[in-house]
Amino acid sequence: MKKLKAAIVGCGRISVCYEDAFHRLSDQVELVYTVDKDIQKAKEMADRFHCSYTDNFDEILDKHIDVVHLCLPHYLHPLMAIKAMKAGIHVLTEKPIAISLQDADEMIRVQKETGVKLGVIFQTRYTKSVEKLKEMISRGDFGRIHTARSYLTWNRPLDYYDGSDWKGTWDKEGGGVLIDQAIHSIDRVRYMLNSDVEWIDGSIHNYSHKFVKVEDTANAAIMFKNGCLYNLYATNIYGADSPITIELMGEKGRCGLIQDMGYYELDGTYAEIRNTYETTNVGPDYWGSSHHIQLRDFYNSILNNQSVMVDGLEGRKTLEMIKGIYLSSMKKERITLPFEDVCYSDIDTPVK
Repeated sequence: MKKLKAAIVGCGRISVCYEDAFHRLSDQVELVYTVDKDIQKAKEMADRFHCSYTDNFDEILDKHIDVVHLCLPHYLHPLMAIKAMKAGIHVLTEKPIAISLQDADEMIRVQKETGVKLGVIFQTRYTKSVEKLKEMISRGDFGRIHTARSYLTWNRPLDYYDGSDWKGTWDKEGGGVLIDQAIHSIDRVRYMLNSDVEWIDGSIHNYSHKFVKVEDTANAAIMFKNGCLYNLYATNIYGADSPITIELMGEKGRCGLIQDMGYYELDGTYAEIRNTYETTNVGPDYWGSSHHIQLRDFYNSILNNQSVMVDGLEGRKTLEMIKGIYLSSMKKERITLPFEDVCYSDIDTPVK
């Protein structure tokens, strides 16, 4: 079987998940290039894989690379992805797909024009608990799902932003707790419900991070077209990273996740879904243990010319929910989808 030649662009915190994946998937992929503006970071990772390295992204575009992994500040995703796709390289980017819907649309357009694969990392979909609950919901085990909720109460201290030149900014990160932390919860709810959104009514606030302009707290009511009303709350000013909770309530029972342990109550029976991940040693389970599963899925889509499960359109749909909350907060009104996107770098801060 052909082995894909890969490059990773961005050798920072999240790259440890990719190092683990490259080792696990060595029958499918060979890392041939590392790229980082900090050449020392690129060299250190390259030394561990005995591959080439550079601080110039354009240098790799003519190196016969099959797939590039983008682990970059959010605002760089469209620029780098479009360059790579126009060079005939498949792209798997970290979330979010972009920080504006216009950029996401352009990425999707270029993907269709070039015929390469475009995927967006939402690794928390790739767990046994999420897959099992999605299957049960789709089969109608719980009847019609009336309501859903997700709660994220984490801690991101001031030095989390102080030590970064892009975190906590509208023009580079695209927002705060919603687009950086809660995006995975939002994506999982949408994925399990398998429904598009009808309207969004939300509000965002900055209560504690006074020298950044993005939100540290958000809440929203989101109506899906299948009739499910989703209640969302997210904050990163809690004292610790408390377990994420997601729950969906149906006509016949309820199901959900506590961190990544699945559970359901049906016909008077309570059951748990454990062993969510294959064993890894990289980061907390809720973000570091299933990257390799999504990477394997993406590589299979290339090698077997299959559809990408989490493609550009899927990434755009989740981004649209987040942007809808921002727009609703700014306008102080309910937003019906689709809507005209707003780039917050061009307006006054929408944070209350």
